[in-house]
Amino acid sequence: MNFIDTHAHLDAEEFREDLPEVIARAREAGVSKVFLPCVNLSSIPTMEEACRSFPGYLYPMVGLQPEEVGADWQEVLGQMKRYLASKEEHPMLGGAEILAVGEVGLDFYWTREFEKEQLAAFEEQVKWAVEYRLPLMIHCRKAQNELLRILKLYRKNLVGGVFHCFTGNGREALELLSLDGFMLGIGGVSTFKSSHLREDLPAHVPLSRIVLETDSPYMAPVPHRGSRNESGFLVSVVRQLAESYGVSEEEVARQTNENVRRVFHLEE
Repeated sequence: MNFIDTHAHLDAEEFREDLPEVIARAREAGVSKVFLPCVNLSSIPTMEEACRSFPGYLYPMVGLQPEEVGADWQEVLGQMKRYLASKEEHPMLGGAEILAVGEVGLDFYWTREFEKEQLAAFEEQVKWAVEYRLPLMIHCRKAQNELLRILKLYRKNLVGGVFHCFTGNGREALELLSLDGFMLGIGGVSTFKSSHLREDLPAHVPLSRIVLETDSPYMAPVPHRGSRNESGFLVSVVRQLAESYGVSEEEVARQTNENVRRVFHLEE
């Protein structure tokens, strides 16, 4: 049994000292691939280093995370966009092809100081997804209505994507999945005792619309809650989804792997 971690910040400072050991534990746990989201310009060199060190295992995405959007967003996106050219033209990021535009989206949880900038930056990166025929890796907090309004403008031309770290209710899930080709990214929150996902997901979301993620080093699943999260802990998410959906862990792995292949066009 193997499965894919579609969202982990393994290039972050938290893994600087022991990334090879973290990767080894992930492989042993059954994680066959890990996708690395970009958050800002300074994360691109760290992604490049990580992908070069573990070719065929770590895969990069490029985008500006909404909490990183500021007054200089146009300049930042101008520099980022060049990484979306073909790897033959720009042999960056360890020679790995960029899998998606991400991590992008809207986040009004703490503040709306840069609301207009976030909206403009997100729409610009949605246009990238259309232009380069790439899926989107989407971060959304307290902004679903605004996010869907933009996505629906381009829905006919989008290839799909993932709504990362979904923690919403059944109604919110159905609204997001009204967009063809999109999946919900499910991680450690689904294992929390207080989480309603164990009931809401099987009631409203078929397993064919879910992909797995850890968001490492954040939101470690039970029984690791409170510690640094890592990709190897994904097995706890697989176990919880299997219990919630009443299927085997092997079926969760098989179906979510198929979902990943469908969204990211990545062959085993």
